[in-house]
Amino acid sequence: MLRFLVVEGNVRESREGFRDAYGLTPSESYANVLQHLAPDAVCDIAFPADDGANLPDGEGLEGYDGVFLTGSGLNVYEGGPAIERQIELMRAVYKSKTPAFGSCWGIQIGAVAAGGSVTKNVRGREINVARNIAPTEAGLSHPLLQGRPRAYDAPCSHLDHVTGLPGEIKVLASNAMSEVQAAEIRHEGGVFWGVQYHPEFDLRTMAIILERYGDGLIREGFFKDRADCDRFAADMHTLHDEPDRVDVAFRLGIGPDILDPVTRRTELTNFIAHQVRPTKSARGRA
Repeated sequence: MLRFLVVEGNVRESREGFRDAYGLTPSESYANVLQHLAPDAVCDIAFPADDGANLPDGEGLEGYDGVFLTGSGLNVYEGGPAIERQIELMRAVYKSKTPAFGSCWGIQIGAVAAGGSVTKNVRGREINVARNIAPTEAGLSHPLLQGRPRAYDAPCSHLDHVTGLPGEIKVLASNAMSEVQAAEIRHEGGVFWGVQYHPEFDLRTMAIILERYGDGLIREGFFKDRADCDRFAADMHTLHDEPDRVDVAFRLGIGPDILDPVTRRTELTNFIAHQVRPTKSARGRA
């Protein structure tokens, strides 16, 4: 049996708003994906953004086989207790030497906890699909990206990205929007793998994000008006339910990198196979 800890990056109001729209919080949805990929896994969820949250100490973290950090609507550079608690928890994860993986906000927290920095992207927001992500030379042979071609697309939703690189980092993939689309970070004896995109998202999640943040996306020029946004989101819902709809996929510019759930979750699958299970065995807990 595997024991996973899923670390929710959102404050209560934000995650409950997502549950109202989707039926699950981001951490609950993430845990469902992990249990699909590793049926022998049991997932606990932590809420470090909450004041007074019951968080595992170092010994508790060592009892897990993998730690997973979700996305978040927060901005690291705004600071505050909800963010500082997450950074401190990630520092403790590094010291515990438990393998860790982060999506979007997760890679940002992983970088900051190791001495890096995060800023708002001067190129603007990357939303719905991160296009033409390319492995670096280090990424071409790294197990995190095993099975990825020399250019691929992935679900995404972010305005911030890692700009100040921590000391011991391998940048594994980049695209025109962000230098750090995938990375390995080593710190305090621990190993973190992360991506700026969201391999855990399905198309329904992507559609709901567009619906929830549509007004802001209209102001930023992604859509002409609310009707335009709603039509796009409706197409995403359709493609979630009917992934063989070539006409809708063509209209949205979405290919098998995102349509195929096995391909979409490549990095999570690789992390479990190449980091979690070997580390569990090395710890004598197979």
